[in-house]
Amino acid sequence: MRKNTVVSLLLGIALVLSLIGCEDTKARQENEQLKVHVAELVKENGSLGNRVDELTQENAALKQENEQLKRKAKTKKTKKSKHHHSPSSGQ
Repeated sequence: MRKNTVVSLLLGIALVLSLIGCEDTKARQENEQLKVHVAELVKENGSLGNRVDELTQENAALKQENEQLKRKAKTKKTKKSKHHHSPSSGQ
């Protein structure tokens, strides 16, 4: 009877160790997949950061152009109003 208990115990230990090994393999695979995913996200984050920088520069240039156009339009209005005579003032 003692032999059966020892054999059962050894089989139980072998089963537990194989399950632990299987879980360890699954965990390693999942860890590798996660590492790849993190690397992709880091690369994408860098690309998005570069795109934000580009858009920020483009936005600044457009703001500057907009201000120049506003000044130019204001200058044209001012010149037109100086040269524009009303019909009632000429009579």
